[in-house]
Amino acid sequence: LRQIEIKRNGKLVRRIDGYDFMLHGDTSDDIRLRDGDVVFVPPVGSQVGVAGEVRRPAIYELNGERTVGQLIELAGGTMSTAYQGQARLERIGEDGERTVVTVDLSQSGGRSVQIRDGDVIYVDPVLDRLAGSVRLSGHVYRPGAYQWRQGMRLSDLIPSLSLLKPRADRHYVLVRREAEPSGSISVVSTDLEAALAVSHGKDDLLLQERDEVLVFDIEKGRERQLQPVLDELDLQASVGEPRMVVVVAGQVRAPGKYPLEDGMRVSDLIRAGASLTESAYSLKAELTRYLVGPDHRRSSELVEIDLADVLAGDSAANLVLEPFDVLNIKETPLWREQWSVEIRGEVNFPGEYAIVPGETLTDVLDRAGGLTEFAYPEGSVFLREDLRDREREQLNRLADRIEADLATLSLQAARFENANLGQSMGIGQSLLAQLRDSEPAGRLVIDLPHLLQKSDQNGALVLKDGDMLIIPQTTQEVTVLGEVQYSTSHLIRDGLDRDDYISLSGGTTVNADKKRIYVVRANGAVQVGRGDSKWFRKGSGSSIQPGDTIVVPLDVNRMPSLALWQSSTTIIYNLAVAAAAIGSL
Repeated sequence: LRQIEIKRNGKLVRRIDGYDFMLHGDTSDDIRLRDGDVVFVPPVGSQVGVAGEVRRPAIYELNGERTVGQLIELAGGTMSTAYQGQARLERIGEDGERTVVTVDLSQSGGRSVQIRDGDVIYVDPVLDRLAGSVRLSGHVYRPGAYQWRQGMRLSDLIPSLSLLKPRADRHYVLVRREAEPSGSISVVSTDLEAALAVSHGKDDLLLQERDEVLVFDIEKGRERQLQPVLDELDLQASVGEPRMVVVVAGQVRAPGKYPLEDGMRVSDLIRAGASLTESAYSLKAELTRYLVGPDHRRSSELVEIDLADVLAGDSAANLVLEPFDVLNIKETPLWREQWSVEIRGEVNFPGEYAIVPGETLTDVLDRAGGLTEFAYPEGSVFLREDLRDREREQLNRLADRIEADLATLSLQAARFENANLGQSMGIGQSLLAQLRDSEPAGRLVIDLPHLLQKSDQNGALVLKDGDMLIIPQTTQEVTVLGEVQYSTSHLIRDGLDRDDYISLSGGTTVNADKKRIYVVRANGAVQVGRGDSKWFRKGSGSSIQPGDTIVVPLDVNRMPSLALWQSSTTIIYNLAVAAAAIGSL
């Protein structure tokens, strides 16, 4: 590109340097071509490279350039971010080995250094850190770097609490400090609110160059901002230099690991944990201290902390912390969040009731004014949250097992091309979909009339937080579900037994399992009787009652079945019965 020749009638008429046009836009050496002219581009000449903080980093062909300064000019000059004091010139020496020469581009002597074919100049950037500055980060409106000056304090960087976002922790602000020239990290914390209240006081810290001030969100916690600092402290730990970390656990708003500061005390660690919660036991606390003995074995020591004295400002009780200390704030004995239960339906005063631990269902029913004259206690529905969670886990496990069995059945159907297997798969997939869509009820079967008749507390139902009792009105319906011609409800009629109600629903289908027909009582209890038994016959003492549900299950034994199908269909029907009972109000 530097020695392009234009020849005319066998004679050289012009040499053109392509860099004049490409780098400078200079066309003064351009020439108009004629018929028969020859443009000859010779092989490239000597080449050098420029990389790093220059405006046009590239490989350049030389044409009279001899110095580093001329090469930098070809590259458009250095950028404002270039560190000109130590550019690196790599070249191949006379012995064939690569060598490095340091060049000071800020001096004329450095720019006059001679260059050779194959040289490469590297211009490095300045260090990626701000000199003469401090940094504010975290839960503030204007994070970033700010100018540091001698004597600058925390109140100069954050002159007002209005610069903090809502829910910022005003009592625990952490300063990450970098020592020179070792680069080791240390931390110090303070109470920002106290610092602003008393300017130049003990809480209004003097800031040092390159300090980073961290402000935390009291709601979302501190872990994301603290972890980089904790990692740096971990890297500094060694034999004889333990990890400068302490832990606060239990009844504080932000439990976790915190950097250990010089002279840090129990009260400082409580402040780091965003202070005590309302359930904290404010009289005593436990401090677990880990010690390394003369035999280099680690042991632990349990120290009792008089927390009341610490909170009162007693310096003797406010121990100085050591590395690995763990402070545990206990919960107040018998502390509970507010418990409540809900009574719905046919009581005189339905609604939500606050309860104390140990209170029974009959106690709350008395507070609710007792049952109305329209109540049907035999059909009461009692729901409990932890039972609902347990049922959800069981449903998920059962669905996962059926899904695995269906995969096995699918392989068998593909291998043997069995139509019955394909039909079974269709039924199984339908059951699986119903299980996945089923919502657990968390129903606990109770005999409310029996509970109301008891005169003592033996066998009484003790309530838990979130319990719900639904007492329906007196009902006259009997429901028939499952493998019948028409699933519906019927008015209760004297003299009709189980099979009579099934007949009123059109009788069973061909897929019905007549031997496993069962009845779900109005209170959720299940009674099973074989088709040829007298369990539900007239005069048996187990006649159909108002609110009962007769379930005719699917006969899974009529086809190649999975072992879990029978229990799956039972669960689906029972959940449907529970949902119908709950939705009746």
